[in-house]
Amino acid sequence: MATDEPAKALAPTVRSTLRRLRQRGSHERAVIDAILDEALVCHVGFAGEHGPVVLPMAYARIGDDLYLHGAAGNAMLRTLASGVDVCVTVTLLDGVVLARSAFHHSMNYRCVVVFGRAVRVEDPAEAQRASAALVDHLVAGRSDEVRAPTDEELRKTLLVRLAIEEGSAKVRTGGPADDADDLSLPVWAGVLPLRLRAGDAEADAGVEVATPHSVAAHPLRA
Repeated sequence: MATDEPAKALAPTVRSTLRRLRQRGSHERAVIDAILDEALVCHVGFAGEHGPVVLPMAYARIGDDLYLHGAAGNAMLRTLASGVDVCVTVTLLDGVVLARSAFHHSMNYRCVVVFGRAVRVEDPAEAQRASAALVDHLVAGRSDEVRAPTDEELRKTLLVRLAIEEGSAKVRTGGPADDADDLSLPVWAGVLPLRLRAGDAEADAGVEVATPHSVAAHPLRA
């Protein structure tokens, strides 16, 4: 979660300006941050040694920055740390939109695209903060319940930071956008809502302590 007061909006750029259905787009940080904070997985795109690559990753936001982490030998993170251009995207799928015509079927979604260049995190204190944020992004408050990374574990981890300075959000809501001539067709149309939901917590073998509140009260269980 954010700890600093972010800018109210990102300045549009050639890469982040929305061109099609621009009324669905936003550069407002409140919109962007809400999507980043709710989603759990991002996709990281960059040009690697052997061509374009897009990989899924866990991530976390602290104020105006996104953090990505992995093993110190992770090829993707090592490439990002070298300063290449990177594109990070997250998507929340809210529903399937069923229209009267095949042409107008769609999805309701919320997505964010962030462009920039990542830098390696060298400061141990920042690495500890990012580590806690990554755990808390999965389950709020979890970092207070577990052992923090040791110095040796941090040495085995590669953390990179990407500033949220260039990007945009796009959101689709509502029902199908059928053509007027199709509205009288005898075809069901509407929205099939979708959401990510957590099941009952499953304790690991040998765990004797009670399920913590952070897990039992996780919002995805509602």
